[in-house]
Amino acid sequence: MAESVKSRAAFAFLAGTMRPVMNLLLRKQWEGLENLPRDTGFIACPNHVTEIDPVVVGHFFYNQKIMPRYLAKASLFKVPVLGAALRATDQVPVQRVTAGASASLKSARTVIDAGGALIIYPEGTLTRDPDLWPMRGRTGAARLALQTGAPVVPVAHWGAEAVLPRYSKRIHLFPRKTVRVRVGTPVDLSDLRGQPMTKTVLDTATERIMDSLTALVGELRNETPPPVRWDPALKGQKATGRDFDQNGTDKNELA
Repeated sequence: MAESVKSRAAFAFLAGTMRPVMNLLLRKQWEGLENLPRDTGFIACPNHVTEIDPVVVGHFFYNQKIMPRYLAKASLFKVPVLGAALRATDQVPVQRVTAGASASLKSARTVIDAGGALIIYPEGTLTRDPDLWPMRGRTGAARLALQTGAPVVPVAHWGAEAVLPRYSKRIHLFPRKTVRVRVGTPVDLSDLRGQPMTKTVLDTATERIMDSLTALVGELRNETPPPVRWDPALKGQKATGRDFDQNGTDKNELA
């Protein structure tokens, strides 16, 4: 989409406000910039470990002169101040009803067709994994990729959780932390494009996205990811909300 005067002004204001704060809080180490598509729109899929992830990822994309646009819950657009910022920067609301879902898809296509980056968290929410590894993915990013033909680019990051642990109310300013962002190569979905969008196809595409993203997170952490991704349903956890401190999850993170 062509940037409106309103959205440019809103991005400039937010960047002018947040970038100095982010630079003060975090050192930056950005890798894999050559993997960012520059001649086509794409879907970026980051991991999700703390509430400040969107600011970290948005900072990264804005510095690459790519306006970050998120697929965000429609309810967030009704939150005072936050909702105004989301609307001013042309973020994409996700509606759950059929008519709304169609409008969301149309808005997402507009971002991609204009050569922009649509950021979708494939896990759908903050990971429930006790060790903060990417958990089971949802099929939304895969569905949109197959519907639009847009490339899917995994974007892993690590370090922001040391500033604000998952669901914590306390920010840890000192010592100054480093956040690393690593962009991977686009996920190969070529054999799935054009096929009927069955559950098997969507699950296969989703697993490929999550495999690529998890491998990148492992590289940043210099650790081997668990052989099986955490699945909240199998652990008796709620899919949304903060009340999920079960099966080994550290309750101190909720303090």
